[in-house]
Amino acid sequence: MKRIIFLVAMMLSATAMFAQRQETLLESGWRFTREDGEFSATAFDDSEWDQVSVPHDWAIYGPFDSNNDAQVVAITQNFERMASLKTGRTGGLPYVGTGWYRLNFDVPSFGEGRHAELLFDGAMSQAKVYVNGQFVGEWPYGYNSFHFDITPYVHPDGKDNSLAVRLENLPESSRWYPGAGLYRNVHLIVTDDAHVPVWGIQVICSDISKKSSRVNLKVTLTGGKKIKTEILDPSGKKVASSRKAKVKGDVVEQKMKVRRPMLWSPESPSLYKAVTSVWDGGEKVDEYTTTFGIRSIEIIPDKGFFLNGEMRKIRGVCNHHDLGPLGSAVNEAALRHQLTLLKEMGCDAIRTSHNMPAPELVRLCDEMGFMMMVEPFDEWDIQKCRNGYHLFFDEWAEKDMVNMLHQFRNDPSVIFWSIGNEVPSQCDASGYNTAKFLVDIVHREDPTRFTTCGMDQVICVLKNGLANLLDVPGFNYRVHLYQQAYDTLSHKIVLGSETASTISSRGVYHFPVEKTARARHEDLQCSSYDLEYCSWSNLPDIDFAMAEDKDWEIGQFVWTGFDYLGEPTPYNIMPNHSSNFGIIDLASIPKDRYWLYRSVWRPEVETLHILPHWTWPGREGEVTPVFVYTNYPMAELFVNDVSQGVRKKDRSDEQGRYRLMWNEVLYEPGEIKVVAYDSEGNAVAEESVHTAGEPDHLELKADRSVLEADGKDLSYIEVSIVDKDGNLCPSDGRLVTFSTTGEGGFYRASANGDPTCLDLFHLPQMHLFSGKLTAIVQSSEKGGTVTLSANAEGVKGGSITISAN
Repeated sequence: MKRIIFLVAMMLSATAMFAQRQETLLESGWRFTREDGEFSATAFDDSEWDQVSVPHDWAIYGPFDSNNDAQVVAITQNFERMASLKTGRTGGLPYVGTGWYRLNFDVPSFGEGRHAELLFDGAMSQAKVYVNGQFVGEWPYGYNSFHFDITPYVHPDGKDNSLAVRLENLPESSRWYPGAGLYRNVHLIVTDDAHVPVWGIQVICSDISKKSSRVNLKVTLTGGKKIKTEILDPSGKKVASSRKAKVKGDVVEQKMKVRRPMLWSPESPSLYKAVTSVWDGGEKVDEYTTTFGIRSIEIIPDKGFFLNGEMRKIRGVCNHHDLGPLGSAVNEAALRHQLTLLKEMGCDAIRTSHNMPAPELVRLCDEMGFMMMVEPFDEWDIQKCRNGYHLFFDEWAEKDMVNMLHQFRNDPSVIFWSIGNEVPSQCDASGYNTAKFLVDIVHREDPTRFTTCGMDQVICVLKNGLANLLDVPGFNYRVHLYQQAYDTLSHKIVLGSETASTISSRGVYHFPVEKTARARHEDLQCSSYDLEYCSWSNLPDIDFAMAEDKDWEIGQFVWTGFDYLGEPTPYNIMPNHSSNFGIIDLASIPKDRYWLYRSVWRPEVETLHILPHWTWPGREGEVTPVFVYTNYPMAELFVNDVSQGVRKKDRSDEQGRYRLMWNEVLYEPGEIKVVAYDSEGNAVAEESVHTAGEPDHLELKADRSVLEADGKDLSYIEVSIVDKDGNLCPSDGRLVTFSTTGEGGFYRASANGDPTCLDLFHLPQMHLFSGKLTAIVQSSEKGGTVTLSANAEGVKGGSITISAN
């Protein structure tokens, strides 16, 4: 009798497990070709195609070539009136063309009463999806997530299915490097016929205080008779639950209260989980977990932006989606590395310019504490690029907006929904009508967050009402018009939706030092004295002062946090193929500007940074200005122990307010030292830079020495060439070669941050730039250790060992 009961219990348990939701990442086993043809048939032989894993960016492997993206265009938003040849605008990489992916896959636990869905986090671009030779659906926009019900197309037993995806990127379809291929994750989701569909739950928190918060759920269902939800706090403890509610219609609302909530903020990113179960005849047939945060956001005219009742200035950056030498293929470890560097700088917000983000980025912003402006479009219905999104806007804009809003409407990091960036129709009636169309979609689907837009035609949008249409008017640059906007708008607040666009090349300094918007240099670089910008932009100091002086200016998103592939302003011609705007370069190495932002955005933390380097053979006796970025109010500079005087921050001087500058220093080899003083004149910190001797050896330093053995984790290893005393040799650009030993990982890529360098990222070699580069090691699934060795002609090599557990 006991055996029979035990067997029955096992059968019931197996039935319950069978009925539960299963989600699988479709990562390995893919075949890929750049050819085009009729490749969707189940019986097609793809054995000669390349074997790849997804996420995959086919274009990042190069080669670089000016013919890959040569365009004769006028960049009107940069005030260009005449077309001219541009190369490198999309990184000089071969993203244009067609690619096919094929995969054989099984659908687990499939059968009568089961449902299968494919979810693509993004596919670049114009995706056409086939299952078992049958056309399932298409989605043109490469940045958006989309999903298809594949239940009718899957074999009845779930076995031996074929998936084929055709992608195509048209020429002149982007203003920056978009990547190519299945560059984001693909998910297979299997559920009971009665289930919560993809993005089917909306969590709305209201009446938020430190004492309590209401938590309301709107649950969309396909079948089922009852649902129940439990809310778990960040420790996993149940803090609220709903009774089992009868299902009436497609949407069920559940109302709960959480007492003494842990409020989400950048400083304390507390996350809750709503676990919703679907029941049918006493059996649980689905369980859906929604991560959310409890926090309040408010805009008060004249007073600014308030998070959880406290006023704060947004200290944000704009980022494009590529990951430097890894291209556009999403990697969570790479995103975490970027966010860690930005967090250390004092950044607390990200603008996803100018497209929907990878869900991994949004999840990390939830977890690490970054507010977000999620932005869908760079174009509406009027073109910036010949083959840009305007080709699809009329038919697809609402679908794209709804997918974006439903996917990220529960993420506490998301504060703003931007509806676009610098669209050409800002100044006419059609632009207002389109903006209203998009704003109405946002307010219909998610009325809990603010709408905004990156607008650069400030006078136009003040006159035609477009700026007033938005919950928060966002202005790109034009700081000199902020006051006029404030005086004109009923909001009585202004957001810097895109700011600065200062340009610099890490470790490069040009003489004489001058503030200029029209710098062009023979070496095709930009000076790291941080005084060069574009005709349409400005230096950081102006934005700092505006935020400090005006409560109604609620903060900024700097262009950009990281350098990115494409838009090689101001040169716009190869070999330049990546941007100069970044606070951090393409190799993830901070530029001098990083410390300027840190000194302002993290005033409570010590920052004391000297520039330039002090190795200038041939400049003896010449004027070589020295700048210091610090959170302290004053400092004294010494050259070989001789004082050059004390400098104090001066609110009356545009640059002197945030920088300490000694503009008349004469170069002599040796040491420059700065001593920082507090407001009472006490010496509190010092820093020095030495003239480097002859290059002696390579020095390797890893950001992480222990990785997860998941085949995806990354260690960023900074390689520097130094003299015998460890001083950086700042002008060295010799070639470094790499090799690895051990089963714990492998060489993945490298970069040096030089916007003119055409070394291929994936090859195990890279030239130094300003004495540095970054090599990336990726973990294997085997575990163990991996040792990266770096060698260069004429100096001693170096090595470092990374563990993967």
